[in-house]
Amino acid sequence: MNLPLSAAAEPAAPRLADVHNLDRARDTLVQFREVQKTYDGQTLVVRSLDLDIRRGEFLSLLGPSGSGKTTCLMMLAGFESPTAGEILLDGKPITRTPPHKRNFGMVFQNYALFPHLSIADNVAYPLTVRKLPKAEIAKRVAKALDMVQLTGRDQRYPAQLSGGQQQRVALARALVFEPQLVLMDEPLGALDKQLREHMQIELKELHRALGVTFVYVTHDQGEALTMSDRVAVFNDGAIQQIDSVDRLYETPANRFVAGFVGDSTLLAGSVGTVDGTRCELVLPSGQRLDGINVNAALPGAAVVASVRPERIEALLKPPRNEANTLQAAVNDVIYFGDHLRLRCALPGQAQATVKLALSAGEPPQAGQPVWLHFPPAHLRVYL
Repeated sequence: MNLPLSAAAEPAAPRLADVHNLDRARDTLVQFREVQKTYDGQTLVVRSLDLDIRRGEFLSLLGPSGSGKTTCLMMLAGFESPTAGEILLDGKPITRTPPHKRNFGMVFQNYALFPHLSIADNVAYPLTVRKLPKAEIAKRVAKALDMVQLTGRDQRYPAQLSGGQQQRVALARALVFEPQLVLMDEPLGALDKQLREHMQIELKELHRALGVTFVYVTHDQGEALTMSDRVAVFNDGAIQQIDSVDRLYETPANRFVAGFVGDSTLLAGSVGTVDGTRCELVLPSGQRLDGINVNAALPGAAVVASVRPERIEALLKPPRNEANTLQAAVNDVIYFGDHLRLRCALPGQAQATVKLALSAGEPPQAGQPVWLHFPPAHLRVYL
């Protein structure tokens, strides 16, 4: 029996979750799936890593030495092989694909330039090994050097350039063959502070202009926050948190991230009453502060609360409402150029650090009493 046209079977409308998953798949360039790495067969340097790298993003891998971030980058580059798991590029496995067939640009801390080749020949090297026509090579080299503001220096040699200029050459060489992905292993580590900060801004602007995916390894949290769209914080072979820079700084997921990313003032105590996502922090003195119960700690659990120094309000007179306020004594007032930093003594606690804007008025003096207010929305309590 033929059904009326209006009653004919139609394809089911896609579910919202399916559409979301499809969009996310299109947005994902690289996937790590349950990737592990051990060098001695016993200790895992990388532990069951799951990571999606988005197309066109600037992702920083941040962590202390030995945390697994560089090993992760080396496995993505193809210089190391996973002990277990799979790495996918555009949904296809590349775990056993050799480095020169992955179409990735690579920038190292030591630049890795050929000292006997001119700047133009250094930049042209990836195109030469790909056997591109000479005219095309010359065109691309000129474009790459222009991108990194080195036009006119093409016939010089690496030893004739400054450290920052050599780093630009290394970057131009990584970009000249139009890779899908640019991998950078602490590329600014050898530069002095002022030049490093200048190069951070240049790298971010170049990334924005090109739209190429950057994966950047660093142990410098300031560097990661300055440049990145997202940051993956590594420790002990695992990602502790991956997030946008503002969320990573404002809402650390655990005690390690709170301590590693940015400055924090810490208060040790135990959990009092719990009310949903909020809880009381009970100090050894018996004083109680309200805060965010990040890890769902139960009453009586030993915890550490963390608050960013710029979120603490320093009062020179006792407040009328003493909720979430502790009396302290100023030990030091340190001038940092763009702000003042107070180091304050709290009974039974480590020194509290407070950041004050230069416009905050007359600063307190060493030895002066001060009342520190900890806003409940920014006092994060961790197991």
